[in-house]
Amino acid sequence: MKSSFHPRRVLRGFTIIECLVYISVMAVILGIGLAAFYRCWDDNKAITRNGNDIVRTLKAGETWRAEMRAATGPIKIATTNSEQIVRIPNGRNELIYSFANGELRKRTSETSPWQMVLPKVKSSQMEIDKRDPVTAWRWEVELESQRKGAKVRPLFTFEVVPGNASNP
Repeated sequence: MKSSFHPRRVLRGFTIIECLVYISVMAVILGIGLAAFYRCWDDNKAITRNGNDIVRTLKAGETWRAEMRAATGPIKIATTNSEQIVRIPNGRNELIYSFANGELRKRTSETSPWQMVLPKVKSSQMEIDKRDPVTAWRWEVELESQRKGAKVRPLFTFEVVPGNASNP
């Protein structure tokens, strides 16, 4: 009679040590994959925030340029240590821009409420740029960087020649 057990036959299988090694290798691979995923996730959110800031700033700049072109009288600027105010005459009303405490605000008259134009502004400077034969205006605005160690400064420059009535 032949027995089914052969003395030279070796049983193959996984030992508990081999299972633990495979589990640890999988844990390391999954950990690296999750770290890469979350880094990409954070970078994607930062790019979205930066894109929204750029769009908001470009819209504000184009609005400012349109309002400067539509000026019906001389534009006035007043600067103190903590605030810069620019007054743009527009028919019977006067548009007022104010930069203070890292925020650029605007209102359409002395009695109207302030509207937020740009939050989180590092610096904003509206100034006259005299050129022959016209007087132009330049607005330089720098947004606060969202990330520490950012390699690119979010800096924008807008230029405009105001309406005829505002040129001396």
